[in-house]
Amino acid sequence: MKHVILLGKGALAVKVADWFLASPDYQLVRVVPNMPESPGFPSLRSWAIEHQIPWVETGKTDDIPGIHEEGASIDLAVSVTYDKIIKEWFIKKCHKIINIHNGPLPQYRGVNPVNWALKNGEREHGVTMHDITPGIDDGPIVSQIFFPVNPEVDEVVDVYERCLHFGWKLFKETMPTLWETIPQAQDESHARYYSKKDFSGLGERSFFTRQESRAKQQETNTH
Repeated sequence: MKHVILLGKGALAVKVADWFLASPDYQLVRVVPNMPESPGFPSLRSWAIEHQIPWVETGKTDDIPGIHEEGASIDLAVSVTYDKIIKEWFIKKCHKIINIHNGPLPQYRGVNPVNWALKNGEREHGVTMHDITPGIDDGPIVSQIFFPVNPEVDEVVDVYERCLHFGWKLFKETMPTLWETIPQAQDESHARYYSKKDFSGLGERSFFTRQESRAKQQETNTH
């Protein structure tokens, strides 16, 4: 039985946690939730408490008990919207470490992939499972799924919820053959990356709806 550490937040992370809890092939040994948790999202911390799974109060991999001991290792670590850069020393502790990213890599690496896709008028979006490397969302691709979007109609929240649906589908379809799958290197010629410093460029796509974005902009302008 392989030992698993789960990092992240939200509805998909809770579903993934439930999947591991029910699996005869894996034992979920620890949860590292984003801390502080974001309001309005299902709480991974509360899930861990309810199911008596040890969790890290700081939300940092540095504070996983025993992780810095010589010989400490993890069979599998899974990141689902984890909000911290995962450092190389932790990656090396893992036999395998994967991320579920709400974007069609190599496009939309970094933060706010859904927001940027709609800002750029994309007609297709996707979710990617990939190996985690010391870079940002640039690890070899394990699996991907794509779906249509309509920037004239779709709000960020619409596409985000679609990412949760298709991300869950992708996770369930990928896990049975995860250890036999040979990840494929990303095509760097198509790579596109956005960081937090680019946030101001999102305009009406800054938040879950265009109405919310306009309201927050007006609030900023009046202060």
